[in-house]
Amino acid sequence: MTPERERRRIMSCEAARARRRAESQVLIDMSQLLPLPSSLRPQLDKPSIIRLTISYLRIHTLLSGFADRQTWERRDEEGERDTWERREEGVRERREEGDREAGDRELGERREERKKEMGETDLYLRILGGFVVVVTTEGDMIYLSDNIREYMGLTQVELMGHSIYDFTHPCDHKEIRDNLDLTAGQNGCGGLRDFLMRMKCTVTHKGRTVNLRSAGWRVLQCRGCLKVCVSGPSLTCVLFTCQPLSLTHTLLHTHTFTSHHSMDMRFTYCDQRVTGLLSYRPEELLGVSVYDLCHTLDLHTLTKSHLNLCSKGQSVSGVYRVLVRGGGYMWAETHSAVISKPRPSDPHQSKPSPPLFVACVTYILSGVEEPTQLLSLGQMN
Repeated sequence: MTPERERRRIMSCEAARARRRAESQVLIDMSQLLPLPSSLRPQLDKPSIIRLTISYLRIHTLLSGFADRQTWERRDEEGERDTWERREEGVRERREEGDREAGDRELGERREERKKEMGETDLYLRILGGFVVVVTTEGDMIYLSDNIREYMGLTQVELMGHSIYDFTHPCDHKEIRDNLDLTAGQNGCGGLRDFLMRMKCTVTHKGRTVNLRSAGWRVLQCRGCLKVCVSGPSLTCVLFTCQPLSLTHTLLHTHTFTSHHSMDMRFTYCDQRVTGLLSYRPEELLGVSVYDLCHTLDLHTLTKSHLNLCSKGQSVSGVYRVLVRGGGYMWAETHSAVISKPRPSDPHQSKPSPPLFVACVTYILSGVEEPTQLLSLGQMN
């Protein structure tokens, strides 16, 4: 190799190293601006930094379109250089200028205000009984509340910027697309969404955490609406609140009853509470279909719930009218789950266990309406 070529090779290698150093420094600076705990930043690789940065820029764009912008980032106590900390820096500067007492007082007030807002955020998330997800119409998850780990075992950082289709059951993708579509019969912008989907969950029923490859599926009830950015770049998202469906429910004394059904939703068992609520005796309901006790105008609601139950293993009926013996109806909501035989201990046997029955918990939400009106022959004494 000639000296000239050797010199060019050395210069090319130096230039490449300089570019890599500059790129690494830019990514480090970007990671410092992310509203993340300082202990988490060293664990981020380059693709993660870029993915999270794009997600935060998109959610910032979306929120900037609203006139009344509020604090949308929930940060760990170790988070750095957010709005509150910049205010605190200003307070510290005033303290250095000599007004120490006023600076201490204002600094304390800022910190108390921040703690109060963070406490309110925690309270709202606990009341929801689930987590919040913001998804673009293309399916990108640009924001998730950090309490998702409590329910799914997955962290906010792991999911933000990824496609929702990478973490949901393939059989649910069409339903998800329909609910992300602006023209999916949801009355355009502002249309409400309410559907069930299965998402990967790394927390087992026994409370243990497994890796993502061994993750199972957990059924989520997703409710939300469209959010449209009205200024700057065009961006349309759907804001969901996702509540995991539970197999256990707290019975609300006389306003709740349990029942078992075959897969075609005929009663095979019903507890005694149904007598005080609907005036039917449990033995009278054996072999009767739940469709026979449903108001005709609500058959579509129960049919949709039944289809979700058969495909996903769990469902929530939504509010419907159940007929009362003697006349009239009550508003109710039913939570259902398919109970199957225990899985075989043989790991090589992949055949799913056959269903045993459907377990239902029905919540009565109102008193008797139209008590003199007979809507079915089954209501007659």
